[in-house]
Order: sequence, then C-alpha cells, then structure tokens
Amino acid sequence: MSGSLFPSVLRTVVPLVAGWIIVALTGLGFSVDSNTAQTAIAFAVAGAYYLVFRLVERAAKKFRGPAWVRGAAGALLGYAQPPRYKATDDVAELIRQSRP
Repeated sequence: MSGSLFPSVLRTVVPLVAGWIIVALTGLGFSVDSNTAQTAIAFAVAGAYYLVFRLVERAAKKFRGPAWVRGAAGALLGYAQPPRYKATDDVAELIRQSRP
C-alpha cells in the first residue's frame, strides 16, 4: 500500500478490532440476542475508542504535551502518526495517491 494509505487503513482497522476485543473481554452487549445489535455495540465502542485516542493525540499536539503521549495515542490507533495527504480537489489525483 502507498505511504499514506497504509496508516489510514491501520487507523481504521485497529479501532474496530479494539472495539470488538473490548466488547468481548468486558461482556458488553453479550446479553443481547441479536447479532446485529451485538455488532452495533462493538462498532459504537470502536468509534468511542478511536475518538478518545484521536482527541488525546490532537490535544497533546495543540498544548505541546510530551511527544510520547502523541506517539502512544497514535500507536493505540495502529500507527504512531496520522496519515498526511496532499491537498487536492482532483479526484483522479486522489485515486493515484491511493495506489501503490
């Protein structure tokens, strides 16, 4: 995967896996009979997981917190640095950037 696509994929997949693990380990939602409801709970936990660590990462940068806090928050999202994208309105260019 290209340079900025790999971190982006990791930062999507890692919170989803973390949400599923948190639900599995804590028993959240296991009294729900519906698989759909169970999945929804896991995704909600994953979304909260992502939001918390992304906010910590941004706050540490904004308030000039220790670099290890940003690195740790980023690592818990799957990649220590947020992906960087070139600014463009050209859809074809965005597609080219996402290819290996």
